[in-house]
Amino acid sequence: MISKSGIHALRAITVLAQLEEGQYQHAAAIAKATGSPANYLSKLLHQMSRDGVLESQKGQGGGFRMARSPETMSVFDIVEAIDDLRAWNRCMFGNSECSDERPCGLHDKWLPVRQAFLSMLKTTSITELVAGSNPAINAWIEPRPDN
Repeated sequence: MISKSGIHALRAITVLAQLEEGQYQHAAAIAKATGSPANYLSKLLHQMSRDGVLESQKGQGGGFRMARSPETMSVFDIVEAIDDLRAWNRCMFGNSECSDERPCGLHDKWLPVRQAFLSMLKTTSITELVAGSNPAINAWIEPRPDN
């Protein structure tokens, strides 16, 4: 459902969301805290910075921080910066046209699943994620040193 890159991004966000206001954290420290490969995570952090999810600053005292407060940022905001969530709006069979008027064989079953998944991502704030109030998502992003 969420790519490995998206999971690493969410793990990183849980670290950044806990920083003091105005504080930055280096990619290497975030990678260590999350068990993510440092070079790989650095690329993801830069991508999120280009997409406006994070702010970055070079030099001593620099690194990355969230561009907005964790209360106003959703899990969808993070995953969308990494994964192409538009794929969730496509036909499950890859048909070029699939709609209520011209449905594929799974359209009626796929539509509520897709809507529920995207709604869950959009309505779960980063604050909730950090607090652990959404176990469904936390099970996906729990730091694992084997990644």
